[in-house]
Amino acid sequence: MRLVIGVIIIIVCVIGGFIAMGGHLAVLVQPFEALIILGAALGAFIIGNTGAVLKQTLGVFGILFRGPRYSKQAYVDLLGLQYSLFKLVQTKGVLALEQHIENPGESTIFQRFPTFTANHHAVEFMCDYLRMVTLGSNVVHEMEALMDEELETHHQENDRLVTAVQALADGTPALGIVAAVLGVIHTMGSISEPPEVLGHMIGGALVGTFLGVFVAYGFFGPMAQSLRNIFEAESKYFLSMKVGLLAHMSGYAPSIAIEFARKALMSEVRPTFAEIDESTANLPALN
Repeated sequence: MRLVIGVIIIIVCVIGGFIAMGGHLAVLVQPFEALIILGAALGAFIIGNTGAVLKQTLGVFGILFRGPRYSKQAYVDLLGLQYSLFKLVQTKGVLALEQHIENPGESTIFQRFPTFTANHHAVEFMCDYLRMVTLGSNVVHEMEALMDEELETHHQENDRLVTAVQALADGTPALGIVAAVLGVIHTMGSISEPPEVLGHMIGGALVGTFLGVFVAYGFFGPMAQSLRNIFEAESKYFLSMKVGLLAHMSGYAPSIAIEFARKALMSEVRPTFAEIDESTANLPALN
């Protein structure tokens, strides 16, 4: 919704302002200028990025329309899941985890938290490290280093897409100048035409500069920033998992471990202590 509202505001203000001051909308319709700019931008984008990034780009608009996938309820579910798993270890021992982490899709604990189980990467992250705990990997600083390496890799994979879109925003104004120069070259070849014809051709050439800057700073740049914000929120989600797991492995009680995890979250989505206390108090008995 934010994406649609933002696009509408940009178009209405820029195009509406141009028309309001007496501009003719038909002058801005320069399909060949747009072909030069956007076509060259697409070609440069393909040259500058790997196949994995290009494939990831296909889902950009889906990511932008969806926005951050984690609401406050998602964090409540995350903390509730961690509490349930840590409580199970406290009451029945670490081996009681095996039936849940080996097949989380059929786990009675995981099924209680649908927003978490719908996130394949999060489920994999949680189960992988709990599996290592059941196998005897309980040296906290070693586990932390391994988690940091995995999260850094995940961050780099997301950052490649942000960087690619930002590079598109940075390069499009220059491609607008290329289109404008080509338009001027075309105009100079028609220098014998009457002034009104030359004026129209020069105006069309300058549309190239306008279009390059407009697309770059009106769309591509904000898209890159929006992606960055979305991926940073996702990083916080995984950081909360990491902090909770490390606190558990350090021997803290379940309620303290999830408090560590809660503190890692941004304030606008962080559930209060009372909300988490109420949520965990209402969880059904462990099987």
